[in-house]
Amino acid sequence: MTFRVLIIGGTGQVGAAVVRALAAEPSCAEVVMVNRRAISATTGSRVRQVVLDTAAAQFPAEVSKLAQDMVAQGDPVYGASCVGVGQGSMKWSEEELKALEIGVVGGFARGCRAGGIARFALLSAVGSSAKSSIRYVRVMGLKEETVQATGFQRLAIFRPGIIAGNAHTPRYVAWLGRLIPGRFGTIEQDDIGRAFVAEFVSSSAPNGVVYFENGAMRQRSRTLK
Repeated sequence: MTFRVLIIGGTGQVGAAVVRALAAEPSCAEVVMVNRRAISATTGSRVRQVVLDTAAAQFPAEVSKLAQDMVAQGDPVYGASCVGVGQGSMKWSEEELKALEIGVVGGFARGCRAGGIARFALLSAVGSSAKSSIRYVRVMGLKEETVQATGFQRLAIFRPGIIAGNAHTPRYVAWLGRLIPGRFGTIEQDDIGRAFVAEFVSSSAPNGVVYFENGAMRQRSRTLK
């Protein structure tokens, strides 16, 4: 069965890995990237971009219309958010982080749901908790809660540790992270991308909220042929 994906954050480091993996998956009929500005090139003929003003009040409604048009083509349509500031988050105020991670991502998720998308995949971070005293971890937790409240039939939340192969992760940090076992250690960026695809390929997955940390993402990555 073929499927289509509506994604935001596809121009970022992890998002680009997800888009590449989707473009390489034969059962993915189309990837529609929602971007704030046009990019010069996309990955393959099945990938297209739509430029929307993510700060506009009508942003969720525009996403909803886009989702409806995709759903009308008959294939299952899944939503995905790979928005993330990463290392640069220290330069952002908490309100700026919330505007992106909660405001934009939340608006995108609501638009997807209103447009008929029932399954969604969300990039978050290891240890995310709305009750954390650590600002970034707290904002990630609030983002998770916001998307959960949207009411998707299935919500897959990806919580990577240290991301290797990412331009924002110094090589020595990725190397040291390989010495740390479990969820706080290192995971390859391409494994995250393939884990997203595995989530969409698995059309019979049960409903509800599911969390994927390093080990689970690696395992799902290996399930792709």
